[in-house]
Amino acid sequence: MNPQLAVMASLRGGVFRRADARACGYDDADIDYLLATGGWRRIRRGTYAEQRALAVVTPEVLYLRRVHRVLQATGGEVFASHQSAAALHALPVWGLDLSTVHVTAPGGRQGQVGSVHRHIRDPVGPGVLVWNKLPMVSAARSVAEVAATASTMPAIALADAALYAGLATKRTLRRAAGFLPYGADRALAVFTHCRGSASVAESRLRFILGTAGLPEPTTVLPPDIDVPESEAALWFPEQRTLVEFEPHRPYWFVESEEEVEPAEPVPTADGPPPVERCWITWADLDHPQSVLDRITSTFTRAARRTDIRHVDFARM
Repeated sequence: MNPQLAVMASLRGGVFRRADARACGYDDADIDYLLATGGWRRIRRGTYAEQRALAVVTPEVLYLRRVHRVLQATGGEVFASHQSAAALHALPVWGLDLSTVHVTAPGGRQGQVGSVHRHIRDPVGPGVLVWNKLPMVSAARSVAEVAATASTMPAIALADAALYAGLATKRTLRRAAGFLPYGADRALAVFTHCRGSASVAESRLRFILGTAGLPEPTTVLPPDIDVPESEAALWFPEQRTLVEFEPHRPYWFVESEEEVEPAEPVPTADGPPPVERCWITWADLDHPQSVLDRITSTFTRAARRTDIRHVDFARM
């Protein structure tokens, strides 16, 4: 199930209609195939559910349903914004406040009533759209709004996800920040930390490395280095160190039929260089200094093996 249809299913309590599937990119042949092979289950005529998602209810799903109810109750007078719009775009809302639904309107009273925060923008500004009869701001605008108001790390993860999914570019993010009534500088500062990460875990890890001044790693691994599919890795070529981690909460992207596999690095005549490995868990990311100590000590071990002069990052 693609992310857009997953959002619709969440809004409808775990089920969706054939029209929903068509609107999200599935043709009748795709739908019939998924029903025939058991990927989707027919609940009643014209209504289906994903087999594996029938009993899954998460805080994100409950939040989506609340956002949907608010938009339905207001009859199109307001549109979802901030993290509420981001959730509707199937972007990760990890670390963001899910106790409040954010909407924006061209007039009326501003502020929070119950669990709904009403923002006033007159004029409403660019980047307003309607998807499946749900009015919301664009992905780029929602990311900019979150970056201007939320904590730094969740905002970075959200921006990385939008870039990775192709829902925004750095240009559209900067442009959206320029239209904000407040917080543009804060949003632009968040965007400088975006490095094309593929998961929340990678976004967090890269942020820890970047703020400490460590070298910029790459995801292009040296030849003959195998990383299990259940793991991800960052490669430090100068330090000849591989940092492996759990790809927790991976971002989604649209696969291109014309996508070309990247060429593998050509091994040197003497074979691949010596490698030191370091393993970082999702729980480790809650302790940045411990992560840094573990990685820099791995750099030291690699330097001893390869006779590479070790840089004292503590003095940087």
